[in-house]
Amino acid sequence: MSSYTIPAPRPQLAAPPKTAYLISSGDLREGPNRSGWPIQQRMENALGDVFAGMGWTVQRANPVDPETGHGFISSQRMGLEVFKDIPADAPIIVAEAVWQYSHHVLAGLRTHRGPILTVANFEGDAPGLVGLLGLNGGLTKMGKPYSTIWSVDFTDEWFLAGIREWTESGTITHDASHVRPLPELPESDERRLGVALAEQLRTDKAIFGVFDEGCMGMYNAIIDDELMNPLGIFKERLSQSGLWAEMLRTPDTEAEAVLAWLENAGMTFRFGTDEGTELTRNQVLQQAKMYISLLRISDDFGLDAVGIQYQQGLKDICPASDLAEGLLNNAERPPVTSRDGSRVLWDGQPLPLANEADEGVGIDALVTNRVWTAMGLDPANTLHDIRWGEDYDGRFVWVFEISGSVPPSHLAGGYSGAEGWRQNPMYFPLGGSTIRGVSKAGEIVWSRVYIQDGALHLDIGRGSAIDLPIEETERRWNATNPEWPIMHAVLHGVSRDQLMARHKANHVQVAYAPDAGTADKALTAKAAMFAELGVTVHIAGNVSL
Repeated sequence: MSSYTIPAPRPQLAAPPKTAYLISSGDLREGPNRSGWPIQQRMENALGDVFAGMGWTVQRANPVDPETGHGFISSQRMGLEVFKDIPADAPIIVAEAVWQYSHHVLAGLRTHRGPILTVANFEGDAPGLVGLLGLNGGLTKMGKPYSTIWSVDFTDEWFLAGIREWTESGTITHDASHVRPLPELPESDERRLGVALAEQLRTDKAIFGVFDEGCMGMYNAIIDDELMNPLGIFKERLSQSGLWAEMLRTPDTEAEAVLAWLENAGMTFRFGTDEGTELTRNQVLQQAKMYISLLRISDDFGLDAVGIQYQQGLKDICPASDLAEGLLNNAERPPVTSRDGSRVLWDGQPLPLANEADEGVGIDALVTNRVWTAMGLDPANTLHDIRWGEDYDGRFVWVFEISGSVPPSHLAGGYSGAEGWRQNPMYFPLGGSTIRGVSKAGEIVWSRVYIQDGALHLDIGRGSAIDLPIEETERRWNATNPEWPIMHAVLHGVSRDQLMARHKANHVQVAYAPDAGTADKALTAKAAMFAELGVTVHIAGNVSL
C-alpha cells in the first residue's frame, strides 16, 4: 500500500445566528493603513451599533494587529488566512473607510456562500467610497452577487432601512430608474459617424500599450484580451522597468526644455528644497524625462493609447507619473521629437493615456478621442475618481478628483490656471508635481466601460462642470486632496445614491463639449460607435439622443 500524506479536510464552521462577520480590505502601503485606521474604527463602531439595534452581532473576522496598529487586510495572503476562520455561509460585511486593494479579499469573496454587503463612509477626507466602488466593480466582473450601501454618519433612515432589508433578506434594493438601454438610433450624421468609426477601428485595429497590469488591486480595471480584441483593440504589454531605463537615457537638456516650455506657457510650480516633503526642480525634471520617454516608447511600438501603473514599483525609484500623464492627454504640450529628430510626436494631438493602467479607461479614452477628433472638438479627455460630494445651492455637486491624467485644457485658464504641487509623501515618497487647478465650467459627457456577465458594458450620460465660489472650492479641496485637480460636477438626472448603486468602478471618464447641443451629438456618436462595436450601452439620466 502506498504511503501518501493526505491532507485532512478543513472543518466546516457553523455560522452563528444573526451574526455578520466584518472584514476591511486595506492598502498595500502601511502609511495609508495607519493614518486611515481611526476613521475606520469610527465607522465600524457605528455599524456595530446599527446592527445591535436590530438584534444582530457584528464580529470582526481578524483582530487589530498590535505590530501594525490596525485591522486592515493588507495583502492577498493575509486575506486568504482571514477567510479560513469565517464560516462559508455566514453573512459578511466588507467595511471600507479608505482606499483598498480589492485583490486582498476577492479570493475569499469569490468562494464565499453567504450574503455579502459592501459598506462605505461617504466623506471626503478618507476615500472609502472610492474603494467601495472599485471593490463593487470587481465583484460585478467576477459575477459574485453582493449588496452595497453607504452613509455620511450611519444614522439616516435611508441607510437604516437598507441595513434592515439586508438582515431580513440578504439583499438591498436600489433605485435604478435612471438607467435605460440605448434605444434604436434613427439615421443621423452622428449615428453614421459612430458606425463608420467603429468599422474603421475593427478593420485597421489599434494598440493599447499597458505598462504592467493590475494597478492598486483594481481587478475591475483589467479587461481581458478576449473582450478587448473584438473591438479591434490589442494590448502591447510593456514593463515599467523599460520606462525607467528610457528615462535614464534621456538627456538633461531635453528635460530642461520641457520645464521651460511649461513655465513659458504660464504653469507655476510650488518649489521648495526638501526632497522628502517639498516639490523640487529635480523632481519635475525627472517627470519631464518620463513624459519624453513615454512618447518615444509609444512611438517605437506604434501605440494608439497607453496606460501606466506607476503606484507599485516606479514610486520607489522616481517621482510621480501624474505630470507626464496630464500632458500626454493634452493637445497643446511641450514638443518631443522622434529618436531621429525628423518629426514631432503626436504633434497637436493628445496621446490618450489611462491613469493607473485602467484598461476600461483606455478603451473609453481611445474611442472618445476618435469621436471628438472627427467632430472637430478638443479630444482631451480624462478619468477622475468619484471622490465625494455634497449638496450646494439645491443641487448635489460631486467632487471629481484624480492625482494624474487631467489635461490642462480642462482647467480654467489652461496652463495659466495650472499649479504644480508636491504629491503627498505618504503615497509618493519621491514626490513629483501634480497639475493642480479647477476644471472649467462647461458641458461634459461622462461614461464608464466595465465587465458584467462576461461582456463589455458602457454606462454613459451627460453632466455639467460648474463654478463654485472660491471659498467652497477651497473647502472641498481641503476636505479631500488640495494638491490634485478638481471638477465640480453635476450629473443630469442621476442622484448621488443612484450613481453609487449603479457605478461599477472607482473611475469615471469625462470629456468636454462647447455647448449642450454639441455634447448631445457627441454622446450620440460615441454611443453609436460602442454599440456598433458590440458593447452593451446603457443611457444614464437625462440624455437627449
